[in-house]
Amino acid sequence: MSLFKARDWWSTVLGEKEEFDQGCLCLADVDNSGNGQDKIIVGSFTGYLRIFSPHSVKAGDGPQAEDLLLEVHLRDPVLQVEVGKFVSGTEMLHLAVLHARKLCVYSVSGTLGNVDHGNQYQIKLMYEHHLQRTACNMTYGPFGGIKGRDLICIQSMDGMLMVFEQESYAFGRFLPGSLLPGPLAYSARTDSFITVSSCRQVESYKYQVLAFATDADKKQETEQQKLGSGKRLVVDWTLNIGEQALDICIIPFNQSASSVFVLGERNFFCLKDNGQIRFMKKLDCSPSCFLPYCSVSEGTVNTLIGNHDHMLHVYQDVTLKWATQLPHVPVAVRVGCLHDLKGVIVTLSDDGHLQCSYLGTDPSLFQAPKVESRELNYDELDVELKELQRIIKDVKSQGVWPMTEREDDLKVSAVVSSSLDSVSQATNVEVGADSVPSITVKITLQNRVVLQKVKLSLYVQPPLVSTCDQFTFDFAVPDMTSVVASSVYLKRSYLPSELEGNVVVSYSKPTDRNPDGIPRVTQCKFRLPLKLICLPGQPSKTASHKLTIDTNKPPVSLPGLFPDFASQSDDDQVNVMGFRLLGGSRVTLLASRTSQRYRIQSEQFEDLWLITNELILRLQEYFEKQGIKDFACSFSGCIPLQEYFELIDHHFELRINGEKLEELLSERAVQFRAIQRRLLTRFRDKTPAPLQHLDTLLDGTYKQVMALADAVEENQDRLLQSSAGLRSATHLLILLVRLWQKLSADQTAILEAAFLPLQEDTQELGWEETVDAAIAHLLKTCLSKSSKEQALNLNSQLSIPKDTSRLKKHITLLCDRLAKGGRLCLSTDAAAPQAMVMPGGCTPIPESDLDERSLEESAELFTNHKHLIAETPVPEVAALQGVLE
Repeated sequence: MSLFKARDWWSTVLGEKEEFDQGCLCLADVDNSGNGQDKIIVGSFTGYLRIFSPHSVKAGDGPQAEDLLLEVHLRDPVLQVEVGKFVSGTEMLHLAVLHARKLCVYSVSGTLGNVDHGNQYQIKLMYEHHLQRTACNMTYGPFGGIKGRDLICIQSMDGMLMVFEQESYAFGRFLPGSLLPGPLAYSARTDSFITVSSCRQVESYKYQVLAFATDADKKQETEQQKLGSGKRLVVDWTLNIGEQALDICIIPFNQSASSVFVLGERNFFCLKDNGQIRFMKKLDCSPSCFLPYCSVSEGTVNTLIGNHDHMLHVYQDVTLKWATQLPHVPVAVRVGCLHDLKGVIVTLSDDGHLQCSYLGTDPSLFQAPKVESRELNYDELDVELKELQRIIKDVKSQGVWPMTEREDDLKVSAVVSSSLDSVSQATNVEVGADSVPSITVKITLQNRVVLQKVKLSLYVQPPLVSTCDQFTFDFAVPDMTSVVASSVYLKRSYLPSELEGNVVVSYSKPTDRNPDGIPRVTQCKFRLPLKLICLPGQPSKTASHKLTIDTNKPPVSLPGLFPDFASQSDDDQVNVMGFRLLGGSRVTLLASRTSQRYRIQSEQFEDLWLITNELILRLQEYFEKQGIKDFACSFSGCIPLQEYFELIDHHFELRINGEKLEELLSERAVQFRAIQRRLLTRFRDKTPAPLQHLDTLLDGTYKQVMALADAVEENQDRLLQSSAGLRSATHLLILLVRLWQKLSADQTAILEAAFLPLQEDTQELGWEETVDAAIAHLLKTCLSKSSKEQALNLNSQLSIPKDTSRLKKHITLLCDRLAKGGRLCLSTDAAAPQAMVMPGGCTPIPESDLDERSLEESAELFTNHKHLIAETPVPEVAALQGVLE
């Protein structure tokens, strides 16, 4: 038994499938017995009214029948029950029951029984008021300082306060600016009503102001009120609490002071009579109800706060004094005196769990049995320990599940069709005059065991899209096979950075201990054909960007290497081939007649990537089929950093433009709303006033907002296209560096992780700052040359830079250190300074000299490779240049 559970004194469940709220519970001596014992009055939304007088029961026994004094069905839903002096001519307590369209006041009386059936209780209707408006809640008190009787104030759903002087209706007033009703309470010391409006501010209205204000026949302000007949309803004080209130309660300290307690959604506040904050407390859990009451310590107030975590907290001002656990979430809490037991906490849940409990602890009568002493056999313990260590080691080596089991749970395979779709599935494409082809990807799933929540996602690089990229499956029995298909096509007029796609399948595997299943993920990759994004084209004699790839094997016939792009008219041109990319760009591929070189050239630098990568992949596949295993490619030219930097600058410029456009759009939107408010004020004014060209200014601002919105969308489209081009150029740069320095697969993976971050390129975190931080980390760890560089701390906060000079300098420095023998690795010894030696015994450039150079001087180490062909001292260059002539 937990020490902090509420001690159950008496409890019961009310009805079946009935609903209750915070106004449905009340404690009072409703039958005027005079013995000081409270009765529990409960009303439900189904119309039942119940009165209890609980007695303590033994552990395990349920509530007794005599605990229920009265149960009556009133037919109408009960919104709130209160007990007070509601009948004129007497100070006896009566019961007020609030319905949606009716207020009823009852007299509760008991008759002593002469037999074993006990006392009999009944209610008698004293009077009722039929309401013209739907009621929300009510409060009562000696309004206006009257003695010996209580008046009732009902708040309607449309914000009207209706005051009843017992059997007669007094007046009704609309609260100004009311949208939704809030909790309502009455302060007897200040003679004012306190509520929380839909503007999330506490408002106080004096009763005298309400009484002398103009009568509210309708919610709109009448012309008679404008002309001065009666006083206008004004608020006494307000306090903005910034959240919606759940309940309000007013506790008097003494004759000269009282406090207003407001329970919000995240805080509870204690206010003075004039609206100043006495204190506030931020709550850790979402509250459901509260009840302030006087503390035994002078000047402090205790507060019971129930929350949705089945807890009841006791605060003394802002200090948590006790926390107890309840079996339900309370929506109403009261404290009363039941059968001479003072301070009983009565809680009610929304589904009818009524409980009387108390705080404290029960003595534990359990005594732990005495442990029998026995001698330990240390040899057996050593054997058991070694066996457990062996089992733990086996589990660690296998993982949580054995590898074979993880692989066999669900097998996923993706097969790309060998030919394009006969009827293209491309829709809403923006590629121009070209007919866009599509190709089908068939995905097969085979399960070995029962799986749950199987979801398949198909990912391709934009602007490639698929006709359907989400699938769901139901593998209710083992050994099922499901096949789905989706068509992929090019949607926009620029190229994707990769032709690889990915199939990701998430599922849950149920176990004996976890029937809901353990979440798992598996995936497989597929490669799309080059003919999906380009067509055969005429070779071009001139090009702005050229690359030369060296191999160690004789050249291969290009039509044989690219049979899907060869035509019969090109049989005599075995050393040249043209590609026309969808969107208009052209790429030319040339093979040397006498040397082992291939040249790729195009007008756009980023367009070289896909053809170059496809060439290397097909060459590797060709020589593998020939049984040649020592085929290798290399790159001996200069790294084209200048062209790469131009793409970086263009991408960064679009990011800056987008930031400026969004800022300008925000300014125009603020201006547009300000003009709207001015115009609305003019239109609401009873006295016509000239618009002073505000309508013209509104129309002009609206056109500017629409134009800026279009500009933001256009810039975003251009940024997406630039990002795809930059990503293609980055892939090409990594490929050239790998061929240039003959990097291993692990080193290439590190380079790709630094240059190709996984997160999406956004205004808040873009490609430039992410890559700059990654390259700076490499330069200060595995590529560092001194311990001084290793001691430098990187900035932990990434933000958009002012320009790209720092990034370009770091990329240049990275290539320089790789050229001097730097090694990329992530091991712990990578931070040790390395003695970098140039191939051939060249003396490395001092690091301090390189760091002090300007960006232009550093870039001279990697000259623009557009002049590479003219400067390369090999006889095969003339043959490469004369292929097209």
